[in-house]
Parts: sequence; C-alpha cells; structure tokens
Amino acid sequence: MQKKVFQLLVDNTSGVLSRISGLFSRRGYNIESITAGVTADPRFTRITIVASGDDEILEQIEKQVAKLVDVRDIKELKPSESVYRELVLIKVRASADTRQSIISIADIFRAKIVDVAPESLIVELTGDQSKIDAFISLLEGHEILELARTGIAGLGRGIENVTYIEA
Repeated sequence: MQKKVFQLLVDNTSGVLSRISGLFSRRGYNIESITAGVTADPRFTRITIVASGDDEILEQIEKQVAKLVDVRDIKELKPSESVYRELVLIKVRASADTRQSIISIADIFRAKIVDVAPESLIVELTGDQSKIDAFISLLEGHEILELARTGIAGLGRGIENVTYIEA
C-alpha cells in the first residue's frame, strides 16, 4: 500500500467537493486527507487529495477523477518535485510545572504558542507530515487534550507545471 498526492484544479461550483468525495466513496477508495480552497482566480478551487492503495488503484483514482465534469486538471505531486505542508493545532494540558517543557519542545520545532490558558496551551505547527508526527511523539509525556490537523496542501516546484485555463 502506498500513498499519492493528487492536486486538482476544479470549477468553483456548489457541490464540487461532494461530487469528488462521492466518487471515492462509491468506488471504495480511501482518502487519507483532503484540503480545498479557492485559487487566485475565484472561478477555480484547488483540491489536494492524499489517497492510498496499490499502483492499480491509484491509477484508477486518477483516471476516474479526471473524468468528472468539474475537474479542469489533475496532477500527481511527487515528493521530489513538490512542496507539501500541513497545519496542526494541539491543545496540551499545561500546569505551571509543565508549561516550560512544552514551550521548549515547541521552540525546537519552530512552533507557535497561539493561546495560553491557566491549564492549557494551544500550539500551532506547520510542516511536512514527518515533522508534525515527530512533534506529536515528543509530546507523549504531556496530555494532549485536543488535536486538529488540516491535511496536506501542496504545490509543484517551479513554473513548468503551472496550469493556465482560458476564460
């Protein structure tokens, strides 16, 4: 089982995300993460999907998604040719005794403390999945109260693979 990151450029229409995720559901494909947001051109939305499966399943996913009416472009974002980032917010129980330890771990990873409460901290970290996983594993001695991950957003490096769509 392997993972692939697909970047879709789709029409910014009502229900487009539902139609795409519905295709995955109907076919029994697994979505590891999905992120979506409008592009610089408000007519289009960029969707990044991380899917897992064997080579045949991943090839089928790409072909089936490309057939959808709203999909203008689909690309595989290969790790060596792309930049991936994920955002995580982690609420950690923090007493006066443990607060400095959590802040020290956050500093090592260049994470930000975005909220301080009497009994907790919220830490914001951006990076690739391995960085976020490593950060979470270092927090094991602390109680994680809540955790929210955005999923991967990514872009291909350089200008060679930029998709231009005429009006």
